Amino acid sequence: MNLPKRIAFFSVGFIIGIILLFVFLGGKRASCAYFPSARVLKSIRKKEPVLSSEVKKIIQEKEIDTGFIKSFFEDGDILFSESNIKQDSCNVYVIKGEAIFKEANQEKPIKIWVKNCTKVATIQKLEIIKKE
Repeated sequence: MNLPKRIAFFSVGFIIGIILLFVFLGGKRASCAYFPSARVLKSIRKKEPVLSSEVKKIIQEKEIDTGFIKSFFEDGDILFSESNIKQDSCNVYVIKGEAIFKEANQEKPIKIWVKNCTKVATIQKLEIIKKE
């Protein structure tokens, strides 16, 4: 069998395989989280976030848009050096990201401390980072 026929057969098989993958895996929410920060954020996203009373108070005082929580868990940066991950049941992760302030209508960097347990993710603390 010559080279053009081999390429044609390979291409047909490859296209059929791709179509089958889309049919069987297209409706499922399959994703890959290879890096540690991606796995932690995926674990936190699966749970309903609970705000501590201290965090609720800061959000009301500073008029921070509460939609930032979802964006933190999508594309925030986990600071493992500041996190407490040596506990048995619930680890505390520090996540850095941006939040929109309603009064100034601008984004500012914020750190949040999230206690990630098996069934719930509690946002324990929120800190606005001062730009230097």
